[in-house]
Amino acid sequence: MFGGTFDPIHNTHGEIARAALRTMALDRVLFVASAHPPHKPEGACASPEDRYAMVCAAIEGEPRFEASRIELDRNGPSYTVDTLGEIAGRHRGARLYLIIGFDSLVDLPKWRDPQGILALARLLVVPRPGPFRPAPPDLEEHYDVLPFRETALSSTEVRERILAGQPFEHLVPPAVAKAIRDRGIYRAHHPDPAR
Repeated sequence: MFGGTFDPIHNTHGEIARAALRTMALDRVLFVASAHPPHKPEGACASPEDRYAMVCAAIEGEPRFEASRIELDRNGPSYTVDTLGEIAGRHRGARLYLIIGFDSLVDLPKWRDPQGILALARLLVVPRPGPFRPAPPDLEEHYDVLPFRETALSSTEVRERILAGQPFEHLVPPAVAKAIRDRGIYRAHHPDPAR
């Protein structure tokens, strides 16, 4: 499970998922677009449906990638432990992994029911740039670090480039760039003051 706001999904998300497939010999990576992430009370910039559409566009042609509406179709905040529990119920006997950034690993004790998360899935941790923060010692046996080159690319940077009228197409899959243009995502929420 690879969860996130995906606002928008960008090239690094795909690279992380492919690294997880290779490293852990996974059957598939399930991209879960969050509906109401509790750690982002201000919400996402794009609508849930637009973010889900961008995920679907990004993974087209990738047979081992799958988009999930599991959080979009559930009411209330999107808690990872609830999503993992639902996925475990749908795929009984499957071994689950949760892909998260190292920053999220450090903050995991603050998440809802961290022990429940660890009981349901092994963590696949992606290195992140920035100041080093040590992982909680009691999590050491519960995660593997993905061999992945740290990158500073973020969805925030992609949105800022779009809003500034700068090239962004090289940062997202071509189908995502097309969806952003065709659906007027981001620009629709921030109209051009010159018009």
